[in-house]
Order: sequence, then C-alpha cells, then structure tokens
Amino acid sequence: MKKILLYSTLVVLFSCSGVKKTQEALNSGNYWTAINRAISNISENKDKKSNQPFIVMLEDAFDKNTERELQHINFLKKEGNPANYESIFKTYERLKSVQQQIRPLLPLRIADENRKAQFSFKNYDAQIIASKERLSSYLYDNAVGLLESGVTKMDFRKAYDDLTYLQEISPDYNDARQKTDEAYQKGLDYVIVEIFNNSDKVIPVRLEEELLNFNTYGLNNLWTEYHTNKLENLEYDYQMDVSFQDINISPEQINEKQIIKERQVKDGFTYVKDQRGNVVKDSLGNRIKTDNFKTVRADFYQFTQFKSAQVTGVVSFIDLRKQQQLNQYPLASNFVFEHSYANFDGDKRALDNDLIALLQLARVPFPTNEQMVYDAGEDLKNNLKNILGRQRFN
Repeated sequence: MKKILLYSTLVVLFSCSGVKKTQEALNSGNYWTAINRAISNISENKDKKSNQPFIVMLEDAFDKNTERELQHINFLKKEGNPANYESIFKTYERLKSVQQQIRPLLPLRIADENRKAQFSFKNYDAQIIASKERLSSYLYDNAVGLLESGVTKMDFRKAYDDLTYLQEISPDYNDARQKTDEAYQKGLDYVIVEIFNNSDKVIPVRLEEELLNFNTYGLNNLWTEYHTNKLENLEYDYQMDVSFQDINISPEQINEKQIIKERQVKDGFTYVKDQRGNVVKDSLGNRIKTDNFKTVRADFYQFTQFKSAQVTGVVSFIDLRKQQQLNQYPLASNFVFEHSYANFDGDKRALDNDLIALLQLARVPFPTNEQMVYDAGEDLKNNLKNILGRQRFN
C-alpha cells in the first residue's frame, strides 16, 4: 500500500513525459521498456532528485519482470517440448542481462523512504550453461536428421540455419562446422548459364566473357550459384539462357550544318575633331581617340559523325527438374557514337568561342561494328544485373 501511495504522489509531482511513459510501460506489463527507460535516465545522474521516480519504478519493474520470466521458464519446462529449449536459454540470458545493466548503478537510494532500492539478484550461470547445452544438442540432432532424411532444398537450408546458430552459441560444437558446409552445398540452387546468338551479327568475345563474369555483378543471394562452365557430376537445378535476338547497326553518317555568323569588331581608330576640324584634346593635353567598327562575316560548317547500335534479346530461366520456363525478361541496349568537328570560310573573329573550339577537332575513324556492339554491352551488363537481382527461384 505504501508503494502505491508513493507511486501516485510521484506521478503527480513528476509529470514529465519520461516519467509518464515509463509508468505507462510498467502499468501495461512492458517491463523491459520500463526497465530500459529507467536505467537510461538514472545512468545520467542517479543522485538527481528528479530521477527518484525512475529508481522506484526500476525496483518494481525488475521484480515483476523477474517473476514473469521465471514463471514462463517453468511453464516451458513443464510442457516438455524440445522446441522450447531456445526460448528457455534466451530467457535466462535476459534475466542475467538486466542484472548486469543495473549492477553498475548500485547503490540507489529512495529518499522518501530513507532506504536503498532492493534488487534480488541471482546467479543464472548454471541455468544458462545447462539450457545452452540442451539447445545445442537439439539443434545439432535436428540438423543432422534433416541432412540425412531431407528431401527439399528448404530442408537443408533449415539445417544450415540451425547449424549456423549452433556455432554462434557453441563454437566448435562436435563437427558442426563440417555439417554446416554440407548443408550449404545441399541447399544451393545451381544454375547453368548459356549464351545464344540468334542475330546475324558477331558478338565480341570479350563482351561475352564480361557478361558471363558473375563476380562483377555483386550478387548477394546466399542460395544461388551460377556456373558458366558446366561441371561434370553436378545436377543443375535451373538454366539461364541469354539469347540475343537482333543486333541493328546504322550506316555511318556525316551530317553537315552551315551557320552564317556576323559580328562588329574594332577596326582601328580616329581622332575626335571639333567643328573646325581641329583635334580635340583632354584636360591633360592628350588627343582623344574613338574606335572604328566594321562588320565581319564567317561561314561556319559543322560536321557530325553518327553511328548507332541497338541490341535486343531475352533472358529466360528454366526449371530443369520440371522442364518448365519460370520467367522471361527482355534485354535491350542502345549505344550512339557521335562526334562533331568543323571548318569555316571568312573572318574567324565573327565566331563564338564554342564554335572556335570545334575548329580544333578533326574527323575521326568510325568505330567498327564489333566495337559498337561491345560499347552497347555496358548497358547490357547493367540490365542483366537488375534481372539477376529480381530473379528468385524459391
């Protein structure tokens, strides 16, 4: 009763949002939230008067959380289901964790009651070790069973997950490391990749090599392994076909454009004269000059070399076990070669700077058809990377 009255008084006196939210968490049974909020505030300054409500609530939340967690463990043990081993282990770890968070803050005084806050700490190490041993044995036996009798890839992946977790909590447990490797290999989807050229153009060898270099795509799919060279004695699950349907290359073109430019430019000077024909001088006796201007003209000829390549195809994924097509994605890329150069007739002074810059350039050789297809490949690689990122087999 005394604690209830104290709580009511403190809630009224300390109506800040932090106290209210912690009290709400405590009242609603969110003991972990209440504990974490209280610890966070107390750790800043445990002797601060405004932190008194957090000390009282921490004491209460700790007791209630401990009681509930131990009741939960007893229930799980009575149920006798091996699947509960992980929950039991983690609950004991949580009980130990909250004590470790509170211990550095002690002692904590409750000023209104003139006493130290009481926390009934227990040593859970034995329970943690025992529950971890039971969980480790369960994980190992369950994974080995799946490896021996598993039918689907998902069975082996479940075994892999169990063995990975086992190594996290019990490193070097029996031969778990070797079993993990075995589960991984059995759980993998193996995909053989083939490239087909159904166009009438040649695909550069280096482009084909780069398209098939899957190390450059940054794939992070744990359970899919792509092979571009078929391995003997390996049963592949899926086939990926990259089929080029059309490769269109435009003729080499040179387009000409004529621009007429005119501009007024300085053309010498004349002395300023008065009405009598005498040269006008300034206050220092210097003769005053004025610039002469004339209009200059240039005929500017701009030449633009142009050539384009368009590559289209399709990427198909086939389930080799069922002999069924899974997905099909379009594959397309365009590459444009464009180069400009120029010459002129007339007075160069009539030209703008950006036009003058083109005069420094000359005609260059057009890229070969093979080079055009290769240059289009950079976009193809990006498209293929996106396709691989979207494709899911299971």
